[in-house]
Amino acid sequence: MDNIVLIGFMGVGKGTLARALAGKTNLYAIDTDDLIESLTNMKIKKIFKKKGESYFRKLEQKTADWLAQNVKNSIISTGGGFYKVKNLKDIGTIVYLQADFDWIYDRITKSKNAKKKIKKRPLFKSYKEAKALYNQRVKEYESVADITINVENKKTEEIIQELLAAIKLS
Repeated sequence: MDNIVLIGFMGVGKGTLARALAGKTNLYAIDTDDLIESLTNMKIKKIFKKKGESYFRKLEQKTADWLAQNVKNSIISTGGGFYKVKNLKDIGTIVYLQADFDWIYDRITKSKNAKKKIKKRPLFKSYKEAKALYNQRVKEYESVADITINVENKKTEEIIQELLAAIKLS
């Protein structure tokens, strides 16, 4: 099995699904934001604040280059804007986890650790700004995806089964 690269809007559940899928497949789960934080010894929020979004996007590309060269047989959860890296298709099979914005917003804001989840996402400052960003990205996610899976109101196990079936067909 090649890499599985999970893309989608922030808060859709890419990291949660990657960890659960790793447990079912004996593959490693890798998170691009975690890799960037390890590389820089800074939290994503701090990178945005001190260095700006443009610098962060360069770190994403550096991470994508490393993944394409060095990582196989893994499940890679990505940040919401990671889909823009120039060599995304070289990393693995691209799976877009799709959900409507309001479902994602409710998932984040109604979770038991909502403050922590919102604080972790620098581009999720306000409902209006986040929704505008979501609307801008939806078609772009669809255009780069090999597989699209709607995750709304589904249990993790159900999403895993759907994803594994889809990958065998692709």
